[in-house]
Amino acid sequence: MLPIRPRRNRRSTGLRALVRETVLAPSDLLLPLFVVEGRDVEQPVTAMPGVARMSTDRAAACAREAHAAGVPGVALFPALDDSRKDRLATESRNPDGLLQRAVRDIKERAPDALVITDVAMDPYSSDGHDGVVTDDGRIDNDATLPILADMAVSQAAAGADMVAPSDMMDGHVAAIRSALDAAGYTDTGILAYSAKYASAFYGPFREALDSAPRHGDKQTYQMDPGNVREAVREARLDAAEGADIVMVKPALAYLDVIAAVRQAVELPVAAYNVSGEYAMLKAAAANGWIEEAPARREMLTAIKRAGADVILSYWALEVARELGG
Repeated sequence: MLPIRPRRNRRSTGLRALVRETVLAPSDLLLPLFVVEGRDVEQPVTAMPGVARMSTDRAAACAREAHAAGVPGVALFPALDDSRKDRLATESRNPDGLLQRAVRDIKERAPDALVITDVAMDPYSSDGHDGVVTDDGRIDNDATLPILADMAVSQAAAGADMVAPSDMMDGHVAAIRSALDAAGYTDTGILAYSAKYASAFYGPFREALDSAPRHGDKQTYQMDPGNVREAVREARLDAAEGADIVMVKPALAYLDVIAAVRQAVELPVAAYNVSGEYAMLKAAAANGWIEEAPARREMLTAIKRAGADVILSYWALEVARELGG
């Protein structure tokens, strides 16, 4: 006879639920939204079936719907016309800019929903980079910091609950925290993209925002995919500079990094289930090679199991509904 039979705990739905170690909930999720100019506008993103660029009124309605389903909030990304872009991302600090108006619209229509805003130059830059590009093609880290700081203050003034620097410039969290505090926004949080890798999984996102670099690549500031100790170092630096949440991006190919960062810092850890991860599963499901709903829940559960407290995912609304938020 076998005295130890692990299968006993798997023999019914109730028992499996009772001993489940990792439980995915709607409150673990944040919904990324792409916003564009106009009213009542919805533009499908070809590479991301089911995702669209939305005017601010549609984004506000989506945020309200997500919050009602149990998703705490949304992360906003603006898609601007090229005429609004320049080398110094001037439009990013416009108090009546697209992102600032989107924040106000969401706060008016869904006042309890958290609004998290992207702090980076690339959506506003005519160069398509996250930092100031010098005449000889380098990314000038220190010249970028005051631009990011002013951008964050403008977003906080519009009503953002948290700002999310995704630029990977050295010292960015400290510069933003100092600027927010000096402007009186001491309660505005910082969700830092602490370990953002130079990944091949960002392609659909760059299509959605038309934010690909006009020349060169982002490898001098985004991280090498082979490194994990560096990610821990970056997360610890951001924590020391005043971040409230640290993030790993992408998520699925970097579960070990999520786990390492979770062990290294006491702050909440976020992970971004990025556009390429979304698009791959969507394509497989469209071809009948995989069943989408259970696969996406399994994917998100794995990200949480690795150590993520917060998951940004384009499936946030659908999964929250399935989970009964």
